[in-house]
Amino acid sequence: MRLWLRGSERRPDPAPMRTDDRKAVLLGTAAWLVVLLCLLLFGGFLVDAGQRWWLVTCAIGVGLGVLGLVYTQRRR
Repeated sequence: MRLWLRGSERRPDPAPMRTDDRKAVLLGTAAWLVVLLCLLLFGGFLVDAGQRWWLVTCAIGVGLGVLGLVYTQRRR
C-alpha cells in the first residue's frame, strides 16, 4: 500500500453529489422546538432549580436552525 500517488496514476475526482440539506436542518430545528415546548411546560421547576439555561439553549438552537434554513435556501 502506497501513501502517495503520482498525478498520472490518480483517478479523476468524482462529481459532487447533490443533497437536500434543508431536510436535515429542518429536522434538527423541529427537535429543538419540541424540547423547548416540553421544557416550557415545566418552566417553573427549572427556574426553581436554577436550570433556566436549558430554556435558553433550546431557544438558541431554534434560532440557529432558522438561520440554517435561510442559509440553505439561499445557497440552493
